[in-house]
Amino acid sequence: MKQSIKSKEEVRWLLSHTGGFRGGYVTDVQVSKRRLLDEASGREVPAGTQVTVVIRYRIHRMVRVAKLTMTSVTDFSMYEQEGADCSTLGTIQVEVNDGTLRFWFDPQGELYVVCEETQLEEVAAPSLEPLSLEQVAQWTFQSETPDWPTITWLLAELDVAGMPCTWRASTPSPGRHPSIQWEGDLAPASMQATANALGVHCMLYGPLDGPGFGVVLRVRGAQDRRTGQVLSILADLIAQRFSGQCLVGNTIIPGGEWQNWKSFEQQRGADE
Repeated sequence: MKQSIKSKEEVRWLLSHTGGFRGGYVTDVQVSKRRLLDEASGREVPAGTQVTVVIRYRIHRMVRVAKLTMTSVTDFSMYEQEGADCSTLGTIQVEVNDGTLRFWFDPQGELYVVCEETQLEEVAAPSLEPLSLEQVAQWTFQSETPDWPTITWLLAELDVAGMPCTWRASTPSPGRHPSIQWEGDLAPASMQATANALGVHCMLYGPLDGPGFGVVLRVRGAQDRRTGQVLSILADLIAQRFSGQCLVGNTIIPGGEWQNWKSFEQQRGADE
């Protein structure tokens, strides 16, 4: 989901939608100095400061990761002293005055931004049990496309990709989130005879925050090469077929950039 935040009405929507990020925490803060090419002089000239704040929070039994990109920043402060931690949020405060937005992310004002416009990007999913030490990978995808993938489609595409899999549906638990449409495990067909083979846990949910759907892919149990391949192929298939946003950890990646991002991360891992 993407939403521009500039007016008082949009700020009211932001605080209502997020609950003011109450109880959330800041996972990342980045500051960048933008420059543009001046065609008249042929030189690059300053084009303002941009601050990006990533917040992870929970509301209405949903886990949400929000990225606030604040442009035309005129004032910014991030000051922690005497062991203070401005990453833990209470309820943020936002003020709109003469076309300027003022964000106070913590009660002490140690994380403070003044800007002209903010872009909200967010990926949300129903709350799941925390990842154990053995659950080493999770990928989330959210799309505004009204038609969502089916198990039949996923199995057929995995067959075409040379990774035939079996499907085992999960029994709905009494407290399962009402937005969940289907849930279960995909395991390589070659692992059928393997004891305790769990494969990749898949969950589809929606609609959420308007039309569309979301998918969560999780490795359950110890990840081996085949399970990792299934997760990677599934992510590629979904990102190629549907428009949307991917979430890995607390990083939001546009679906169209998923392949490049994955290749970069794989190369970086190989270089380390």
